[in-house]
Amino acid sequence: MQNDPTPASLPDDTRILLLPPTSRDAEAIGNLLEREGLACAVYSTLRALCDDMTRGAGAVVVSEEAILADPYALAYCVNNQPVWSDLPIIVLSRSGHEKPATAALLSRLGNISVLERPVRLTTFISLVRTALRARERQLQVRDHLADRRRAEEDLRHSEQRLRLAVQTGKLGVWEVDLRTAELTCTPACKANFGRPADAPFTYEDFWAAIHRDDVSATRAAVQRSVREHIEYDIEYRNVWPDGSIHWVLGRGQPSYAEDGTPLRMVGVTLDITERKSIEERRNALLEAERAARAEAERAGRMKDEFLATLSHELRTPLNAIFGWAQILKSGASTAEDVCEAVDVIERNARAQTQIIEDLLDMSRIISGKIRLDVQRVDLAAVIHSAIETVKPAADVKEIRLQTILDPRASLISGDPNRLQQILWNLLSNAVKFTLRGGRIQIVLERVNSSLEVRIADNGAGIEPQFLPFVFDRFRQADATTTRQHGGLGLGLAIVKQLVELHGGLIRASSAGKGHGSTFVVSLPQSAIESEAEPAPPRRHPSATPDTPKTDACVEISGLKILVVDDEPDARALLRRVLEDCDAIVFTSSSAEEAVAELEKQRPDVIVSDIGMPIADGYALIRRVRALPPERGGRTPALALTAYARAEDRVSAMVAGFQHHLSKPVAPNELIAIVASLTGRISGN
Repeated sequence: MQNDPTPASLPDDTRILLLPPTSRDAEAIGNLLEREGLACAVYSTLRALCDDMTRGAGAVVVSEEAILADPYALAYCVNNQPVWSDLPIIVLSRSGHEKPATAALLSRLGNISVLERPVRLTTFISLVRTALRARERQLQVRDHLADRRRAEEDLRHSEQRLRLAVQTGKLGVWEVDLRTAELTCTPACKANFGRPADAPFTYEDFWAAIHRDDVSATRAAVQRSVREHIEYDIEYRNVWPDGSIHWVLGRGQPSYAEDGTPLRMVGVTLDITERKSIEERRNALLEAERAARAEAERAGRMKDEFLATLSHELRTPLNAIFGWAQILKSGASTAEDVCEAVDVIERNARAQTQIIEDLLDMSRIISGKIRLDVQRVDLAAVIHSAIETVKPAADVKEIRLQTILDPRASLISGDPNRLQQILWNLLSNAVKFTLRGGRIQIVLERVNSSLEVRIADNGAGIEPQFLPFVFDRFRQADATTTRQHGGLGLGLAIVKQLVELHGGLIRASSAGKGHGSTFVVSLPQSAIESEAEPAPPRRHPSATPDTPKTDACVEISGLKILVVDDEPDARALLRRVLEDCDAIVFTSSSAEEAVAELEKQRPDVIVSDIGMPIADGYALIRRVRALPPERGGRTPALALTAYARAEDRVSAMVAGFQHHLSKPVAPNELIAIVASLTGRISGN
């Protein structure tokens, strides 16, 4: 319920405008109407009510006293209503028998109902609802009149547009005598078919101009129009004399004799070539947008699936590591338990390391930062090495490995480590997806100027619908929680990229599920003669260094080594490894502590983490290098960090470290590098 609403309020054609005798009556009637679900607005004066009436009203409830106090205000508003309006007015009379002057006044108000006070509630509500129903019918008349006016306005505008189209020559008008096939048309109509205004244009010319693919549909539309006495409306192409193709909108209406015989057809043509071009571009854009949206949704699903798979693949080995660590911690383990625990922890740690290496390899490939150490490579030797790597896993599943090597295969140019990674990935996949007792065939042969390696198995096979996507990143034939084989879906994507970096090609084939699969790697053959002297062995820039000699531990005996890492477990592990070789180890948990320890202990080597709070390893080494030599400014330093990208290695060297080593690291490798930094063994 509102009191004296302001003109800013929203219009409402169903509300009841209320001006009762007293404020107490106003409150009582307002509450009654609200309980009935009827909106109302209460006014203090008749003029306020009349001023607000233009905003819409369903009915007026007003006291006799208010009308007599201002007899002309309400009459003026009622007399100025629109033609469709006859606003219902309910007058609350004091006696029910108004005076002659009051009766004369009310007769001028039109749609009046008088109720004697006190009013029975049921009678009042019934009268109000009757008034609202009558008002609703009036509003329907109003809306109908408004629709009619709009339709008339639209028709007028349409006629204006049609007249303008004809006047500007865009709309051609034609007429054809159906008995003689004589065609009469305006110059604009001829222009729509590429003819000059003074050129002849017959009914035969019209049909000859229509594009041959649209003739049958156009002829059928005309025949149906004549047969069924209906208008035809069709879009078709026509070929201009210069060979260009244009779209035309054609409309026609037949007329008939009294006996129903078709006499003539009158119609119009409009060149819609530009509109069609716009529609085609719009459809192309819509299709492109639809495809982009579908691709984005697919990429989103792939990302979600990949993250779920990554979580699973990381948590699974972590579960084994954590579980066996808890068993060892309990102290109730036998010697056999300890051996098994060490094997399990090492195996699962290597699995996690391989996952991280795959992610880093893919990151390097995508960013174009992967490096190849190209040299002359005997591909047969690389194949043998990869086979030896996967043979234990194949033996466990009793899988036969058949090797056929072409003796004519010569050297190729490539990175031996990356080539072995390619073959190892393919062989590991073959072993993974081949059932117990299966067979894997590895064939190396010379094909034209290339060497082809074919790895074929009789395992699970590849579904035809998945085969085109087998080398896509993060794509797996089975990404569900019930899949039988683990992995991130990166191995084959990395293989494809590495093969292409070597200038080669890789393809996959399969007869379907359960029929095995074949992967063929084709690499360009080197022009070097096979008898040439082999190049000295070189180490790949990112490869793990060879395992040092077992006596490398002796080389760091007595060295003072400062270990800096904010993780207590990491510090403890490094201390244990180095002290087992009789090194003297000092530890610091921050860069600030490390600088103080450096000047106090003057270590021979610094082994520092990179990622640390407040000041990282880069900030530490810059502070160290800023010190004079006598205070330890030239102390050799090794960055031992989980940041393993190529740019991380460069950043470490630029900051002042002599060597960069990524976690996890083999103890012997760490010992050898520490020894090389002090000159006790030859450096890398």
